[in-house]
Amino acid sequence: MFRFSLLLSAVIILCFNTILSGQSKGINREKYRINTTETNNTINVDGILDEPAWATADIATHFQRVLPTDTGFAIAQTLVRVIHNESTLYIGIVCYDSTPGKRPVESLRRDFNFLKNDNFVVFLDTYNDQTNGFAFGVSAAGAQWDGIQANGGTVNLNWDIKWRSAVKNYKDRWVAEFAIPFRSIRYNGGEKEWGINFSRLDLKTNEKSSWAPMPRQFATATLAFTGSLVWDKPLPPSGLRFSLIPYISVKTTQNKEAGEGFKPVANAGIDSKVILSTSMNLDLTVNPDYSQVEVDNQVTNLDRFELFFPEKRQFYLENSDLFAQLGNDNLRPFFSRRIGLESQVLAGARLSGKIGNNWRIGLMDIQTDRNDTVDAGNFTVAAIQRNVFSHSNITAFFINKQEMNLQTDTSSTKYRFNRVAGLEYNLASADNHWLGKAFYHQSFYPGATHDAAALSANIAYNTQYLTATLNQSWVGADYLAEVGYIRRKGYYEINPLFQYKFFPANSTVADHGPAFKMDLYYDPSMNLTDRVTQILYQVEWMNKSIFVVDGMRTFIKLQTPFDPTNTGSLPLAANDKFNWNEMGISFTSDIRKSFNWLVSSRYGGYYNGKKWMLDGELYYRVQPYGSLAIITTYNNISMPSPYKSAQFILIGPKIDLTFTDKLFLTSFVQYNNQIDNINLNLRFQWRFAPVSDLFIVYTENSSTTDSRIKNRGIVLKLSYWFN
Repeated sequence: MFRFSLLLSAVIILCFNTILSGQSKGINREKYRINTTETNNTINVDGILDEPAWATADIATHFQRVLPTDTGFAIAQTLVRVIHNESTLYIGIVCYDSTPGKRPVESLRRDFNFLKNDNFVVFLDTYNDQTNGFAFGVSAAGAQWDGIQANGGTVNLNWDIKWRSAVKNYKDRWVAEFAIPFRSIRYNGGEKEWGINFSRLDLKTNEKSSWAPMPRQFATATLAFTGSLVWDKPLPPSGLRFSLIPYISVKTTQNKEAGEGFKPVANAGIDSKVILSTSMNLDLTVNPDYSQVEVDNQVTNLDRFELFFPEKRQFYLENSDLFAQLGNDNLRPFFSRRIGLESQVLAGARLSGKIGNNWRIGLMDIQTDRNDTVDAGNFTVAAIQRNVFSHSNITAFFINKQEMNLQTDTSSTKYRFNRVAGLEYNLASADNHWLGKAFYHQSFYPGATHDAAALSANIAYNTQYLTATLNQSWVGADYLAEVGYIRRKGYYEINPLFQYKFFPANSTVADHGPAFKMDLYYDPSMNLTDRVTQILYQVEWMNKSIFVVDGMRTFIKLQTPFDPTNTGSLPLAANDKFNWNEMGISFTSDIRKSFNWLVSSRYGGYYNGKKWMLDGELYYRVQPYGSLAIITTYNNISMPSPYKSAQFILIGPKIDLTFTDKLFLTSFVQYNNQIDNINLNLRFQWRFAPVSDLFIVYTENSSTTDSRIKNRGIVLKLSYWFN
């Protein structure tokens, strides 16, 4: 019955919003237009706009406030000029600053925290689909910020590409200059216009502003509200181009727990990026190495389900939304971090990009090696997407995991293949007030039943005052996605949320208001297994300080035995039922200050016991050369006899030193007594050329009880980007 209800909801949502989405070129495209003309001048990217071409370039000005209010012009105004030659897009920016005092910047590290740095960012809708694009920005200290955009504006900062920038600071302004090679981005050849918007964050005036106006409930990265960049002549399609990124690495590791000595290993591999057209590229990798990737922030895991950590490896990032955004947050049929987790990746290829104005494709094939415990495997993913209406789309996909050379001792739960196919509809109305998604996934493997499927439908309505969402999902008990992230199976979920904001005039309070959330889970027989009800109230001040207080009521009927401390002690029994109440409070300080902090606490019931949780985050910056952060979590769980009580402490001090915008040192320590581990990670990076690096990384794991070293290793890796 609930499957029929969910399907009916999906049909209603899609039909209703098909009418709402309508055809639209963009909210601001006709009114906010900036022309770019070709120049033969040599442009020296030095932050000084003294070349003759800048004097005659069209100007974008009169930036409008987005936050704390979205009315009126910004106090800190900005001027932007755009020119180009046959190979490069140049952007010249003047950020006026009449407020006395130092311009806040956190560090010189690439992809800085947007909210903690005076910055300027340009957003490019190169496909004119209001969905996918590119973002390039700088802080007032000259640190670069770049990312690839998807889903209407979400920016993935793990993506890096070759481009140049320079910044000059003066008493009353700072000036930036960008040079973005056309080969570094993707676009449809022959277009006469691109979507474009400029965003400025000035922390001293506490203003975020944009050139094309943006409602304050949306991020300035939202591509539905861009203006137009008008070309003097259409950009021609590009010919075949390629880049090679070879690497060499030397590492030595020691497993002291096993009584082993140091084991040195030398390695080499290569990545290649082949630009087949202005909108299509092929990524290739042979024997990749990911040792330089930043370590994940650990968390105390008191959940019954697996935790999710984002993908950071470059090979998987371009057009990654075609693969990584399938499903929803708790129901991903494809999760690239499954690949190479237990065995070495031998080689891989990814073809992705645009075909014409309305079609996107993504094809990926990865081959992994065999080791003593894991079979060799081949992973294939294919997705095709069609734009419909203003900036909605339909996606069909197929995922295949194929085991190779199955070992004779494999368990009965292991299958030679696991496949998932599906169809998804992503809705976004022309004004972005309505957002939604509906999908159907089916998994295939030996012995799969009719319950090897998943359905979902959700709808969200957003205005500056009101946010309302309704999510529904059904996941069959036999649904299997071995290359995905599936938190649980065999359930029906419904999850409504309502939030309202008041915006008082002439007040130090920017906004405040209540929110109501509920999350309900039912088993296949429609018996309630989980219910979480939360009521909260949030206050945000003009200085960005935030206070939240909430109350929560939880009901859980355990489907399997569960140890609430996750330490392997005596578990609670399956089918046991628990009800409890808890309260929470949190405060975030003014993040513009050199010293800023966040503290939150929760207290109340926890299954048949009690739990007190205290989180703290402290940040201090010595601009622009570095910052110190300490992130701590304390959990005190008190359970009745014979169950085990526990106290968990997670402390993660991090020192981030940026000697220049090309020389970085990060020291990260994570003390986690839940898993009896102290992790030390030292990461030195020298970016000696654009996207070309020398890394030296030292990692050590030791016991929290006696500081005994469990294992350690050091890696030296050198990579260079050849065009």
